[in-house]
Amino acid sequence: MPNERGQESLDYIAANLHRARTRAGMTQEQLAEAADLDLRFLQRIERGKTNLSVLTLTALANALAVPPGSLLKKATLPEVRRGRPPARKTRTR
Repeated sequence: MPNERGQESLDYIAANLHRARTRAGMTQEQLAEAADLDLRFLQRIERGKTNLSVLTLTALANALAVPPGSLLKKATLPEVRRGRPPARKTRTR
């Protein structure tokens, strides 16, 4: 398990990867195929749940047509919501 700073780096990579993928209009399946990665491995990377090599980072950057360093930059991390989602309001007719 990575230390706190290591986990923070994985979280930045995850956030930057997700943003770059959505900006490119790619699904996780499309990116996994383009980078020659297993879909589940990519999903774990995008959630910040697994470590990745420089070669994997480069493959992802190439598939997204972005510089590898752009995936390493400090990012604004998405807010983590825990627990159940709020109850949906039902419409009455």
